[in-house]
Amino acid sequence: MLLRQVRDTRDDASAVRTVAAAAFAASHAAKGDAPEEWWSPEAIAGHERTTRHLARTDPGGCWLAEDAAGRPVGAVRASLREGTWGLSLLAVLPEAQGNGVGTALLDRALEYGRGTLRGIICGSRHPVAARTYRRAGFTLHPAMRMRGTVDATRLPAPDGPALEGSAAHRDLMDSVDRRIRGGAHGPDHLELLRHHRVVVADDLAGGGYAYVSDDGRVELLAATSRRIATRLLTAALLSLPAGATARLAQLTAEQEWAVDVGLAAGLELTTAGYLCLRGMRPPTPYIPSGTFL
Repeated sequence: MLLRQVRDTRDDASAVRTVAAAAFAASHAAKGDAPEEWWSPEAIAGHERTTRHLARTDPGGCWLAEDAAGRPVGAVRASLREGTWGLSLLAVLPEAQGNGVGTALLDRALEYGRGTLRGIICGSRHPVAARTYRRAGFTLHPAMRMRGTVDATRLPAPDGPALEGSAAHRDLMDSVDRRIRGGAHGPDHLELLRHHRVVVADDLAGGGYAYVSDDGRVELLAATSRRIATRLLTAALLSLPAGATARLAQLTAEQEWAVDVGLAAGLELTTAGYLCLRGMRPPTPYIPSGTFL
């Protein structure tokens, strides 16, 4: 087996996505779950864009494992932002599992974050993943997810201004990041802004932001208070196109404010995996991104 850094190329991004697709499909089958609707053309393009973004910003955290024939059999993506390390992908082809590929990839990603104070992973509920991250020193916080069509008639209006944001708000967003999670997202905000809408709040009551995609996914939310977070999430859900399926994920018990908004909007609540943390408590009010953490 050979480990090499992921390059900022279409071929490498496609290889990472192919490995991830096969690994995730096998994981869902093992748990008896229906396949996730991840691999639409838009989802494929988004996954590959993210891989290339991280290959540029964090080459030391992005690795491919190849077999003796040069075929990709595993991939990992990790980022480092102001002392906060995050793992957004660890995937191994089903036929290569059990041979140390995943361990080697995770070790390389952890080495990239050596010396950092904080670590975060949005982990699945697969028992192997949970065991792997716990053995790596992470605390496992059970998480929930919400999904459904927003019933706008059931949601109260936001309690204050929540406006469309832009790159002009990057300093605000980085400042909120540092306060809530200990490190700014930095270049990730620029990548998110290219492909998501962002709702921002900035007044005497506090500040925050929420990224949302047109397909209904709340990608990332951070705020200085639950009141502001509730306002942002409400505004984000109300901004979705009619009939869109709203999706929230990685909600720990500390994010009851988000659960309350989702229930008021008519979304269904289920359990889903773990938020895995090292050197930090669950950030709040905060909805992490599975990709940008």
